[in-house]
Amino acid sequence: MDCSAYTEPRPPLRTYEDLAKMIDHSLVRPDLSEQQVEEGCRIAREYGVASVSVRPSDVDLVVKWLRGSGVKVGSIAGFPHGSSTTPAKLYEIRDLLRRGVEEIDMVLNIGKMISRQFQYVEMEIHQAAQACHEAGAILKVIFENCYLTEDLKVIACKICNRCEVDFVKTSTAYGDGGYTLEDLKLMRKYCAPEVGVKAAGGVRTLEKVFEVYEAGCTRIGATQTVKLLEDWKAHLARQAAESASMQA
Repeated sequence: MDCSAYTEPRPPLRTYEDLAKMIDHSLVRPDLSEQQVEEGCRIAREYGVASVSVRPSDVDLVVKWLRGSGVKVGSIAGFPHGSSTTPAKLYEIRDLLRRGVEEIDMVLNIGKMISRQFQYVEMEIHQAAQACHEAGAILKVIFENCYLTEDLKVIACKICNRCEVDFVKTSTAYGDGGYTLEDLKLMRKYCAPEVGVKAAGGVRTLEKVFEVYEAGCTRIGATQTVKLLEDWKAHLARQAAESASMQA
């Protein structure tokens, strides 16, 4: 199904929260210390982002650190290659949900997708979505687009529509490439309106934020959260000053 007919012009980002609540602050690098993860959570709390995405072994601490903050705790499954067995992925997801995770970023099985084993891929995503939704959590499915042909990206979007996932995501940032505007536009075109699109791997400036937003992106995986949101505050301050000057 081509969902482009449902796409409407996007309203401009106007408030601090408009951008802050698009950001998933990423804390999944393997070399982060617990102290660095704690500092990342402090940043997430201070800047009021949508969520943090953390390594599974950090979840217990992060749930405690972010309790009452309004920042959702997210984690990863089948990361970064998606090649775990389906039962292993489902166990990982359910374990994370029991520990308080509210958002799961799961990598689809890239090898099975390339092999055109679509029934396998769909059944796995369907079960993962069901597990998340039964727990009141959301599922984001990572395509790792750098490894997929255009027709496989389209098929992956259609599978995710049928499985009623909450978001599709461009990449892990650990593959051979991050997001591209072309991929974001394709994902927005072929995903149902209720499926969000997340860009990851390279959104490091405010200009890039505006680009991915216009391409249909509704979430951003970011490590440069402080820079993005400080630049956004400055941008809003300039706009307010210009508006006041024009009215004077």
